[in-house]
Amino acid sequence: MSAGTESGLVPLLLRAASQAGCHDETPLREAMSRAAFAQQSLVGAILSTGLVPENDFLSTLARLLDLPWRNEEEISTPENLRQLFPARLALGFQILPEAFPSDDDQTDKLRILIWDPFDHAAWQALAHHHEGSVELVMTTRRRLIEAVKSAYGVGAETFEELLEGRDEEIQIQREEVNVLDDEDPEASVMKFVNQILREGLQQGATDIHFEPLGHDLRIRYRIDGVLHEAPVPPRIKLLQDSVTSRLKIMASLDIAERRLPQDGRIALEHKGRPIDVRVATIPCVHGENVSLRLLGAERFDFARLGLEPAVEKTIRSLISMPNGIVLVTGPTGCGKSTSLYTFLSSLNVTERRIVTIEDPVEHKIDGVIQIAVKPEIDLTFANALRSILRGDPNVVMIGEMRDRETVEIAIRAAQTGHLVFSTLHTNDAVGGITRLLDMGVEPFLVGSSVRAFLAQRLVRKLCPYCSKPTEMTRQELEGIGFPMELGDGLRQPVGCQHCRQSGYSGRLAIMEICLMTPTLQDLIQRRATGTELAEQAARNGMIPLRRDGWRKASMGLTSVEEVLRVTASDLAVLDE
Repeated sequence: MSAGTESGLVPLLLRAASQAGCHDETPLREAMSRAAFAQQSLVGAILSTGLVPENDFLSTLARLLDLPWRNEEEISTPENLRQLFPARLALGFQILPEAFPSDDDQTDKLRILIWDPFDHAAWQALAHHHEGSVELVMTTRRRLIEAVKSAYGVGAETFEELLEGRDEEIQIQREEVNVLDDEDPEASVMKFVNQILREGLQQGATDIHFEPLGHDLRIRYRIDGVLHEAPVPPRIKLLQDSVTSRLKIMASLDIAERRLPQDGRIALEHKGRPIDVRVATIPCVHGENVSLRLLGAERFDFARLGLEPAVEKTIRSLISMPNGIVLVTGPTGCGKSTSLYTFLSSLNVTERRIVTIEDPVEHKIDGVIQIAVKPEIDLTFANALRSILRGDPNVVMIGEMRDRETVEIAIRAAQTGHLVFSTLHTNDAVGGITRLLDMGVEPFLVGSSVRAFLAQRLVRKLCPYCSKPTEMTRQELEGIGFPMELGDGLRQPVGCQHCRQSGYSGRLAIMEICLMTPTLQDLIQRRATGTELAEQAARNGMIPLRRDGWRKASMGLTSVEEVLRVTASDLAVLDE
C-alpha cells in the first residue's frame, strides 16, 4: 500500500494504538514495515498483531481523523443496495454504502462504511463507480464484513460474475487481491460453492443444506444444532442446477442421475485441517436436495462433553468393566456418536484391542479397527459382528442396535467377556429397556447383560460475552418445574457479534443414567410398564434429563428456555 510511505501515517497509527492501550511500538513498527514492503494495509497489520483491541483502535483512529463512528448495533443498509452498488465492489474492498444521494438533492453525499480509511485501491475503485462526493464512516472490520455478507449474501460477487460477466465499468485490480478475474462460468460455480463451504466451516456448521424451493434455492447451516438460513444473492435459483452438479462432481456422484437418492464423500482441507464431507442427494419436487455433513479431525475427551464430576465418575466406572453392554440412547443429533467416540478414545491403549462396526465411519481413531457396513454385499451389523468376535477383541462398538439378530449377538458377546457399546433410538434411558423387549429379546438376557442405559441431549451453551441474569420470576420458574433449591444463578441469552446474535456459542451434554440393579432386573423379568421402570430407576438414583439440564442452567452454562426446548418431547421425564 503506497500510503505506507507517507511520513505522517505511521506516527498517526502508533498514536491511535497507544491511546487504545498498546504502548510497545516495536512489534507494531515491525508489522507495519512488513506490510509496507508487501504493499498491504498498515491498519490491518496493526490489527493482525493482536496487541490492541480492534474496536478500541479503530474508534480511536476515527476520532483522530475526525470521522464519524458507527457502533456495531447501529449499522443498517439501504433497501435498494443491491441494485445501486455492485456486490464485487463491496465484498472485494470491504466497504458498504450506508446512504445514497437522494434524487431531489444533488448535494447529498454517498455515505460509505469503511474500516481502513487509507485503502487507496478501494477509493480508486469507488471513484470509478461513483462520480459524486463521498462521506466516510468508520466501524470495525469484523462487523463490516458481517454486514456486507448479510446484505449481499454469501458468494454474491461470484454470483454477479456468473450472471453478468465482467463489468466494463470497473477495471481496477488491487495488487494483493484480484477482484475481477477471467474465470469461465464453470470455474465461477466452483468458486461460489467453495465460498459457501468456507463460510459454513468458519461459522462452525456441522451440516449445510441446499434446498430447492419453487422460486428460490435456500441454503441453511446447522450451527450448534439449530438451522440458520444463509443470506444468498437474489436470483440464485438460476444457479441451482449448476451448484447441484458441482457438488455431485466433487462427491464423485452420477450427475445424470436425478431420480434416485445418492450418497458420496468429499475430502476437503480447511486451515490445514482435513475435513470429511458426507454428501446425500434426495430428489424432490423442485429439484435435488443436497445435504452435506461436515466431519473434521476432532479430539474426543470427557472435558468436551461438559459432564459433572459425579456423572463422569459413574461413566468411567461403567466403561472400565471387563464385559457387559452400555447403551447410549436418544434421537438423531443428540451426540450419541460423540459420546461413544469419547469412551473409545479413553480406552484406546496398547493392551486393549478395539473394533467398531459403523454406518458409516464418521471419525477415524488411530489404533482402533473400524469397519463400515455395506448392505449391498451383505456386510451387515450382524454379519460383521459375527466375524469380529472371532478376531479376539476386548471392546466392540456397534453403531446401532437395529434388529433382534444384532442385539442377540451383542448379548452373547457381552456374556463371553467382551465390553460392548452401542446406541438405540429412544427418548430416554428407561425407554431403552422397553425397546429391547419390543424387539423380542428375552427379559432375563436384558437384565443380565446390559450394565446401563445412558440417555443424552445436547444443549447450547450461553455466549460468555453477552448473557445476562434471567428476568423470569419465581412464580414462572415454579410453573415450569424448576427446583428453586438449585440456586439463583440462572442466565438468559442476549446476542452479540461473537455468537451471531443467537445468544449461544457451543454445546454441552445433559445426561441421565439408568444403572441395571437387582430391583430393576426383577421388574424387567416381570415385564413391568415403562412408568414402573422409570419410578424404580429414580429410586435407584437416576437423575432425569431435565433435572440435569436444570443443574446446568443453575450454573449459568445454559438457559432455562434451552433446557425446555431439548427436553420437551421426553414424556417419561420425571421432574422432582
